[in-house]
Amino acid sequence: MKPLQGNVALVTGASRGVGKGIALGLGEAGATVYITGRTTEEGQSAAKLLGTIYQTADEVTNLGGQGIAVPCNHRNDDEVRAVFDRIRAEQNRIDILVNNVWGGYEHYTDGTEFWKEKGFWNMPLARWDAMFQAGVRAHYVASVLAAPMMIAQQAGLMVNISFFAAQRNDRGVAYGVAKAASDRMAICMAHELREYNVTALSLYPGLVRTESVLKADFDLSNSESPQFIGRAIAALATDPQIILKSGQILVAAALAQEYGFTDIDGKQPRPITVDEA
Repeated sequence: MKPLQGNVALVTGASRGVGKGIALGLGEAGATVYITGRTTEEGQSAAKLLGTIYQTADEVTNLGGQGIAVPCNHRNDDEVRAVFDRIRAEQNRIDILVNNVWGGYEHYTDGTEFWKEKGFWNMPLARWDAMFQAGVRAHYVASVLAAPMMIAQQAGLMVNISFFAAQRNDRGVAYGVAKAASDRMAICMAHELREYNVTALSLYPGLVRTESVLKADFDLSNSESPQFIGRAIAALATDPQIILKSGQILVAAALAQEYGFTDIDGKQPRPITVDEA
């Protein structure tokens, strides 16, 4: 029997990239995984990258879980509410919520170079709005809708996917503040959810071999597959003492060392530090 068989998960923003990898990591552990995103047809994404929510769902099922694709724009509260209504109607429970969806990455498609941009006063205001509306706010809305089911179960795991930019001063004002907000959200949610045995935490990947990263010029010698992040969440979800980690900011590669899992290539990436991120 797979360790997450019988568990129900929702991974937001999982057409491709880290979200897709998380869905696959939970699927290989046997979970039923609801997958949201806007890309329903190949080549439809703004960045023209491959991947759809339906492809992710099929791969989850092929790995031994059950993948269920649900089109959803996480800036639309009614669409998000409909996702949770469907999960409640079909499963009457949710064990794992992974807040992965994010916005503000227009620099991949609008001709600008994110890491070379200088001066927050030169950035389009839409960059801030996208990161908070499609990122931070989307995480909050999904958590608000998941909480009642988890509280009723007296169990559950909420994970905000974040990054070291929250702890740096040189990754852009909007990006740094938005990631720090996601971290604080998890910490504050953990405080209110602890009495109900529901865990909330923030999780940092390292350098992940997403479709976008593979198109760029990065040193991948200490990189992670997207599925590695899913394995980290699967390990957390099967930890009987997970509530002890509630309110923490964790690093996926450090969890691999703690729990003893490896990446899909059998390697165990080295945890990076804030200075390296």
